[in-house]
Amino acid sequence: MRLKTLSPGEMTSDQKAICDESSAGKRGTVTPPAMAWLRAPEVARHANRLGEHLRYNTTLGPRYSELAILVTARFWNAQYEWYAHKKMALAAGIEPKIVDDINHRRVPDFPDAKSQLIYEFSESLHVNHVVPKPLYDQAIGMLGEKGTVELVGLLGYYTLVSMTLNTFEVPLPDGEKSDLVP
Repeated sequence: MRLKTLSPGEMTSDQKAICDESSAGKRGTVTPPAMAWLRAPEVARHANRLGEHLRYNTTLGPRYSELAILVTARFWNAQYEWYAHKKMALAAGIEPKIVDDINHRRVPDFPDAKSQLIYEFSESLHVNHVVPKPLYDQAIGMLGEKGTVELVGLLGYYTLVSMTLNTFEVPLPDGEKSDLVP
């Protein structure tokens, strides 16, 4: 990692409080991007809270959230993010073939319209930087305004995570490998 991991003895009281809040939250730990964000404590505090909300408290649910996260990790070629969320996506019920298709930049054959929508919306926003009106209308119809805002928030948050992991070259845990293709 380009940034030295701070030990508790090297942290300010504010940084320690952020770590304590993260560890007490639903994740139960201080995530690798949060360790980088600690250099800017207010970024860490707000990003951690936003991330916990978007990950655990949206109307999307784990399966659809993990699908959007995988599309984001793939877009940013974020090895750590792919490594971490591939396992979570499979545990949430995303079929291995779909995960493999996303990894190899093939359009998956989805078993349901909502997964197809999440994928197309995520791809469009990442790749084209816009969501065409028909796709937007479909999202509003299927996810509602709240769900559509949550999806955009999730994509934006995991873009921040991916950019942080890539910029600071956060390594995978010892002995682990990511199968994300270049």
